[in-house]
Amino acid sequence: MSERRLPAHERRRQLLDVAVGVFAAGGYHGSSMNQVAEAAGVTKPVLYQHFPSKRALYRDLVEDVGSRLEDAITKATAAAEGPRQQVEAGFRTYFAWVGNNRASFTVLFGGATRADDDFAATALRVESTIADAIAALIAVEGLDGEGRRVLAHGLVGIAESTSRHWLTHDLDLDPEVLATQAAELAWAGLRGIRR
Repeated sequence: MSERRLPAHERRRQLLDVAVGVFAAGGYHGSSMNQVAEAAGVTKPVLYQHFPSKRALYRDLVEDVGSRLEDAITKATAAAEGPRQQVEAGFRTYFAWVGNNRASFTVLFGGATRADDDFAATALRVESTIADAIAALIAVEGLDGEGRRVLAHGLVGIAESTSRHWLTHDLDLDPEVLATQAAELAWAGLRGIRR
């Protein structure tokens, strides 16, 4: 196996990028460090230099995938001009991310992550962080911070459960159309909230 020497941060990035495909295909329990090393074209000792165990690799992978999704949504909503545009930008970014990163979605929201308390806590932190970002965008008169957070979790749920159905049934959907429909549903719901 011939390994090209990469700086540590580039090698770590490469290993995470390869690991997402391995774990999405085989699940946490059905995948091994050997498979990740082989798919990355490195030896196991190189893999263990960056991740001391399969558990540490998977935990870091869930956190990495979650932060990438969160960053994409935060940037998209920050660039939007008003509340409705922010809702649309958030859904558009989310569904485009799912469409382009199916393996990442599977790792972040899949059964292996939810079945383990440690991994599930990481995924829940990601969901909460995204919900916190969305809650800051919800402007409903008379609604306090906790009320906005509850609604934000509902919006995260719309995106996650819609994506899960989309991928589970391998539906031929256009992420842009799906985002528009979900944004219209969410916006109509948010506009209909009364004190």
